[in-house]
Parts: sequence; C-alpha cells; structure tokens
Amino acid sequence: MEYHEAVDFLFGLRRFRPKPGTESTARLLSHLGDPHESIEFVQIAGSNGKGSTARMVERTLREAGLSVGLYTSPHLTDVRERVRVDGRKIPRSAVTEYVEAVRDYVRERASDGESPTFFETMTGLALWRFGRQEVDVAVLEVGIGGKYDATSVVDPIASAVTSVTLEHTGIIGDTEEAIARDKAHVAPTDAPLVTGVTGSALEAVREVAGDVITVGTTDDGGVGDDGEAADVRVTYEGRTNHTEAAVSVEGDGWGLETNVPLPGKHQAENAGIAAVLARQVADVSVGDLERGLRNAHWPGRFEVMGTDPLVVLDGAHNPGACEQLAETLATYEYDDLVVVFGAMHDKDHREMAAALPTPDTVIATEPELERAEESGVLAEVFADAATPDVRTNPSVPDALTAALDESDPDDCVLVTGSLFAVAEARSRWSAVSVPKRIRNREDARDALERANVDAFDVDRAERSALHRVVETNLQAGQANRLREELLRLGGECVLTGGDRNDERVDAVLMGTLAQFTGLVETLESRPAGRGDGVRPIARDLRETLDIGSAGVETDPRYPWHDRTAVMGIVNVTPDSFHDGGEYDSIDDAVSRAEAMIDAGVDVIDVGGESTRPGAKPVASDEEIDRVVPVVERLSDLDVAISIDTRKAAVADAALEAGGDVVNDVSGLEDPEMRFVVADHDAGLVVMHSIDAPVVPDREVVYDDVVEDVIDQLSERILLAEKAGIDRDRIVVDPGIGFGKSARESFEMLGRLEEFRALGCPILVGHSHKSMFAHVGCDAGERLEATVAASALATDRGADIVRVHDGPENVAAVRTALATRNPDRFEWES
Repeated sequence: MEYHEAVDFLFGLRRFRPKPGTESTARLLSHLGDPHESIEFVQIAGSNGKGSTARMVERTLREAGLSVGLYTSPHLTDVRERVRVDGRKIPRSAVTEYVEAVRDYVRERASDGESPTFFETMTGLALWRFGRQEVDVAVLEVGIGGKYDATSVVDPIASAVTSVTLEHTGIIGDTEEAIARDKAHVAPTDAPLVTGVTGSALEAVREVAGDVITVGTTDDGGVGDDGEAADVRVTYEGRTNHTEAAVSVEGDGWGLETNVPLPGKHQAENAGIAAVLARQVADVSVGDLERGLRNAHWPGRFEVMGTDPLVVLDGAHNPGACEQLAETLATYEYDDLVVVFGAMHDKDHREMAAALPTPDTVIATEPELERAEESGVLAEVFADAATPDVRTNPSVPDALTAALDESDPDDCVLVTGSLFAVAEARSRWSAVSVPKRIRNREDARDALERANVDAFDVDRAERSALHRVVETNLQAGQANRLREELLRLGGECVLTGGDRNDERVDAVLMGTLAQFTGLVETLESRPAGRGDGVRPIARDLRETLDIGSAGVETDPRYPWHDRTAVMGIVNVTPDSFHDGGEYDSIDDAVSRAEAMIDAGVDVIDVGGESTRPGAKPVASDEEIDRVVPVVERLSDLDVAISIDTRKAAVADAALEAGGDVVNDVSGLEDPEMRFVVADHDAGLVVMHSIDAPVVPDREVVYDDVVEDVIDQLSERILLAEKAGIDRDRIVVDPGIGFGKSARESFEMLGRLEEFRALGCPILVGHSHKSMFAHVGCDAGERLEATVAASALATDRGADIVRVHDGPENVAAVRTALATRNPDRFEWES
C-alpha cells in the first residue's frame, strides 16, 4: 500500500457521521492488541484553548526529559500533524503500516453498519503510535465534549477543561452548564480536574468531577458564583514584543514567570492550566516550566507573521474565540484593518462578525473544502454589520495577496474565521517547492517513487522527468489547476491523492526550463480577482528554478554571498570529538584562527561546548569565559566571526564582544536565541538536530531524510523571521550526523541542492565525522574523506563548508569552484 492510498482510506471514513460513545474506539484498539495500555495520558477538553494548552503541556514535559506523544485536531496542512512523538510528525511509513493493520477490520465493521469514524480511527492511530514508541506520557486534545469523545477511551492521570461556551449544542447540550457537565467527564480518577471555567459552569463541573483545581487571572474577581479566589492565579503582564507576552503563575507554594509565544489573557490562563497539569504528571522544575511554556509555539493561533504591515493569522472559529482575538488585537497599534474571513457553514457568522474588531475592509473567502460557507454569504454578513468595504474572493491565497497588496505598512491584515482558512493563508510562508537533481532516468524514477507516485504514473512520466523536476505540496484544487496549465504547455504533472478535494496533495512538476517559464508567466497573467489560488505559486517557482530572478539574496556583510565560503572550526574546549584540548587556551585558539585566516578561511567558528555523543553540558558562565576572550582578540581581524553555541546568554556576550554570526546547532531550542540575534542584527545558522549533544543510539525514522529535514527546518526559519531576523541573514545546516545515520548523511550531501527550496544559504558541517566510517575511514584517518566531501558539497551548491583543516579544504573548495567557472574564480598565489 502506498501512503496516499492509506490517507485516502482514512479520509474516506469522513462519510460516517460522528456518534457518541467510546465503544467503537475501544473495539478498534482491542483489534490492535490494546497498544495504549502501558501509556499514561493527559486529557484536555474545552470549547477554546484546548489545543494551545495541550501543546504547552507536551512541550513542558519534554523539557523535563520525558518522551511525549501529542494528539491534536484539526491539522493545518498535513494529517500527520495530528500525531506527534517528541515534536516530530508521525512518519508516512507508520501511517501506511497502521492502515494496513486496520483496513480489513474497519471494512468488516462497515459491512455491519458500525464502521469507526475518521476521528475514532485517527485516535486509534495516535494511541497505536504512542504505544509502539513507548512514550512516557501522551497528551490528548479532546474532539467534542468529553464524556462520549473517542479520546475518553483512556483513563487519564491528569485532565483539564479549559473553557466552556455554547458549541455543538445538538450533541453535548444546549446550555453552558450542560456542556460543562459533559466535558467534566474527562476528570481523572486519582487527581483533581484542572479548569479555567468560572461561574455556574464551574459548579456544573464540580458536580461531575468533584475535586477541582481552579485557574483564573488575577483581574477576574473570582471564579465561583460566590466570588471565591482561584486556586492558581495567573497574571497577564501584556506583550513584551510583537510575538510574545509576559505571564506569571502563582500556586500554593510555587510560582513562575515567563514569556509565552501566544499573546492574549486567555493564553495566560491556558499557560496556568498547563503548568498545573505538568506538575501533576512529573517532577518538573520551575526552569522546565518557564522554558517549556515559552517554547510552546502553536501555528495559526494569533500568529504574527510580519509587522510591515502587521499580519496576524488566528483560527478563531466561534464567537468566544473571536472575542478573545479582538481583545488581543486591541493591544497592537495600526491604522486600517483588513480582514480576510473564511468560515465553516455551521458557525454563527453574525455573532463572530460582531465579536471581531470593526474592519475597514473585509475580503470574504472560501477554504477549499465542502463545509466552507460561500464567500457571498459571508460578505452579506459583514455588509449587514456596516463594514465600509466588503468584497469576495473565493481563493484564500488570492484573498490574502489582495489584502497585502492593498495595505500600507502601518495597517493590519487579519486572516481568521477558521483554522482551514488560516492553513491556506499560512502556506504563503511555509510552503516549499523542492528542486530535484535529475541526471538520468534512474534519478527520475527515484524522484517519482519517493513522492509516492502510482507505479503507472512513474512508468509514464519518468522520461519527462529528465528535464527540470520540482516537488511541491498544494491544495487539491490548486494542484489540479496547475496540472492543467503545465500539460497545456507540454510539460508533465503527477499528483498523489488527487481525489481529496479538501486536502493538500503532493505534486511533481516536470518540464523544460522554457515550459516552466511559460507556466510562471501564465500564472502571473491570471486576473487577481479570478480566485483560483494559483498566482502565488508563480513566485515560488521563480525562486526555485531561478527563472528571471536574481536568485537567493544574502547579506553583503557575509562572505558566502557570491561563492562557497570556508568556515574554520576553533574549539576552545577540552572534549570536542576531533580537536578537543588542542586549543583550549586563548593564545592557542587565536594562533589557530590566524593560521586558518592565512590559509584563506573566510569565517572562524568559535565554540566553547562540545556536542559530541555523550558530552556533558557546560554552564553559560563557563562557556562565556571560554569563548568571549577569543572573540575579542579576533574581532579586529579581516574575517567574519561565528559563535558556535545553543545558549542565548553566550550568543549575546559573544556578539557584544565582536561576533558576527550565531551558529546554533540546536535550531533555536533556547527561546531567547532568536531575539538576541535579531537585537544584534547578526547572522544566524539554524541547524537541524534531534539532540544536541547527540544521544548515542537514538533511532530516528525518516520517510525521506532530505524532505523531512526541509520540512522541519522551514518552521525553524519561519520562527526566526517572526522574531525579526531577515531571511537574507539566515543560513540553514542540514545537520549531518545529528540524528542521522551515515547512509542518511551521505544522501543529504548528494541531494544538497534540494535544500535550496528553503531560500537560504546552505552550510555543510561534515568535518571528520563518523559518517566516513561508512567508506572505510576510521577516526583519525578522515582528512582525505573530509576534503573530498568539501569539494562535492561545493559542486552541489553549498554556500559554506565548516571544517577543522584550513589549507586542505580551502584548496578543495577553490578547485571545485574553478571547475564550475574557471574565469570567475581566480586567486592570487
């Protein structure tokens, strides 16, 4: 079974209407051998805020060193987002294996009129995956209600009800009190239920749950009808920057102060609930709580994508969420408000419109799924609400483009109404088109098969793939319209899962450069108001294939803007894997750097902490004492200085001492790092890593190591950009050897050009690594292999190679550059 067939099977179950009760899910899990029985669970219900709270709990428990599963819904762009282990989406191979295990069972139940629904089957997938991965704890976001939700098949050790508003009244109750009673059935047996509910709804929760811990903000004046104080008090201190807000949480004998990446008083309350839940589950420190809450990024929930103009994506999908959105947006300053609004047909559109801040312009739109309300209906709602300028555009991407084009730098563009609208809008920043290196028909077949293309289409299309090949992911409607245009121009396009009209599909585009140029020009010439959603794709194709564009722009302060640069490693450490202890005095380190500069090295990378397998962490103060004196001594030399650190405090000190770039091997795990780099207007290297330092023998499963790493790096880049770091100052490092096998590391090196899809310069750090044992080079005997890899990386388009040995690798890089263009690259002897 191919992955797209497995996903088609799962989405096909949407035809079965939701039904109350856990029996169907329990039978499905029994068929699988009850894989979840050894797992401890946290269950989170609520009308609003349950997804954000689940993410906060999961991230905090991971910060405490636990292996954590996370199950949420809905997904933004990929159904695999719903099931994560330690932050990573479930692999495609695991989804396929699961469907193969349950398909016959589901069909048998369907023949009896008792098929599991889509949500029940996805819940089974999550619990099966968590059991297979032997996570320490799994956090489950409840779907609807609590008592009869599929996730209630588990017996949780901790649970919460975040909030209660009128929702799903035909299923779980027509009053807030009735809804609260239903949700309160998630209460654990041996621990109090945690809740942010107040008033009469709180009393209803107590009727069911009994023992309750209440969480409330300090300005609410009480949580019960009698004005009683909350057990845990949360203070919302307001925004600290455009993406974060300060919160403090005070419990009985404990407390914390931190920033959260989700502005809004309601998110502060969610943070308080998450902190209480995490403390119930594990022995978490205050530091774990503070860092975990600050790292709990949750796309599409008051996500600030830019400030010029202010661009906010928020999946508010009911009147209560729209009220919270309006309250948070009121803390920002802007001139005109342009709202791109797309909602589902079963929502209270008039109440949502009334709850939102009064817009100057509304562009009503339609996400590409059957449940979306017609844009004309939504336009009428806002016209009746006296919005001065109301128009329609049935394509979310086109509506967003129009909103941005018409807005001034001091305006605000808000996309809201549903997570589905937000997901389609967010693809403007998150989608990547991956160029494929095709040298022969074997490469072409391999590229098609990796994209899960049907065997028939592989045979048909491989000859066309001998030209240019780009793999991308689009909404099904966009993909089909793009396919029509490329076929008309004589190119080829193969789609996977093309029958899923309301989901994203993989598209493999093939053609000559002339055909792609024609496609781009055709897409760009389509009228802006046509609303077919394909015009924004032209920009990505231009950049990916370098069609009539200047290519990737980089900051001219850095030496990799016009050729491959060599970064020389100077480790001021006693225990680094190759040169530990050789340069751990200031004089030795400076002498080493000067020798590298004399050899032609362009960047010196100073490191004060080893990330070799099993290395012990170094305190920030000690790391600063190691590296800052070296940076100060080197700052007057004619060379760029990089600081190799994963700690924001060390980066801040080193940049203040004269550093130019931060090389973060953790990929921004320190939540302060991106703001430090932005404040110093410095460069940033973002590396993909599973663990830093490397955890020996940790098994990581990739469906396709290159595409999976690209996917994960794209979110890290976006995180940096949202903090104010321009993309032309960001470098990506695929992280050879960090959570990858030797075979996977060589594959990344061979397919290096595909990382060009990220729109950033590429760094390759391969020097003397264990991957070379794969080709017979033992430790201490890897200089020749390193030099060869430097030449190959240069030929594959690396912008920086990071190495220990200066003269040998400088010569390799210069030789590789000269073979590509003998006239352009010439150095004086």
